[in-house]
Amino acid sequence: MSRTRQILISFLLFFTLISLGCIGYMVIEDWPFLDSLYMTIITIATVGYSEVNQVSTQGRIFTLLLILLGGGFFLYLMSDIIKFLVEGRIRSVLGRYKLDNQIKKLKGHFIVCGYGRIGRLLTRYLVQKYIDVVVIEKDETCMERMNDDGVLYLVGEAGNEDMLTRAGIENAKGVIAVTATDAENVFLILIAKQLNPKVFVVARASKDSSKKTLHAAGADKVISPYDIGARRMAHAILRPTVIKFLETAFSDDETDIQIEEILVKPESRLAGVHLIDSGIRKNLNLIILAIKTKQDNMIFNPKAGTKIEPGNTMVAVGSAKSLVQLELMLHG
Repeated sequence: MSRTRQILISFLLFFTLISLGCIGYMVIEDWPFLDSLYMTIITIATVGYSEVNQVSTQGRIFTLLLILLGGGFFLYLMSDIIKFLVEGRIRSVLGRYKLDNQIKKLKGHFIVCGYGRIGRLLTRYLVQKYIDVVVIEKDETCMERMNDDGVLYLVGEAGNEDMLTRAGIENAKGVIAVTATDAENVFLILIAKQLNPKVFVVARASKDSSKKTLHAAGADKVISPYDIGARRMAHAILRPTVIKFLETAFSDDETDIQIEEILVKPESRLAGVHLIDSGIRKNLNLIILAIKTKQDNMIFNPKAGTKIEPGNTMVAVGSAKSLVQLELMLHG
């Protein structure tokens, strides 16, 4: 039963009880409405005031019944309130226990620190891509929003060592720092790198002067939304066709052409094979734009004789269906 329905039933029972008392005294004792209402209220409330008028034997019997009904109603009301408080607390505890258990099982997930405008949009995009995400947000007013969005979350300071440990940073693939200030992001990165030196950290910079500090703290990638926005607007004017291509390639619509990066795993049957012999262009109709080597070098527009090595990352463009097939081939 919903909480609204329970409240409605309680009000209806109370109104029915008051109406029954008024009608009873008006019929049995022939009292006016105000006297009947007064007698009903003091009877149900058991405040102990004397009767407004002399009560007959039938009136006393009716008063006893009214007291029993009123007592029963207040017992029901109190039990309903206690039930609501206890169930709400139990539901909260069980819900938190369930979330913690889900977080403990995660591996290779991302920890998003901050659930403001950018953090929320970022989390939504990662979840749409079926990537496991844990959010850390210190503002308790965001809890309802995170519950509605169906994300795994922790409420507390992102720069707290215990909080990052609870978020599973030891098994996390990456940390995304989008907290309120650059100073918080710097402190967060220092703690995150201390707990897991291999974790990939992306940080948002609100000011250009903070970029060097964030890199020095250990951020692998620092992004300024303002710089990106300004550059994107400039390119939209100077290179509209290029922007149109990129918008199409990065679209979430699987019917469009997309760009994807795929890691070459050792068990892949294409490991050690040259591009010309891989069949990627001929069979999948994909174009390899670049290859990032294990040494972090970028090979743009690789030649046909380039060898596909385990640990390389292939940047390919083509249909979503073909990209999925290539991922299966490169992952073995």
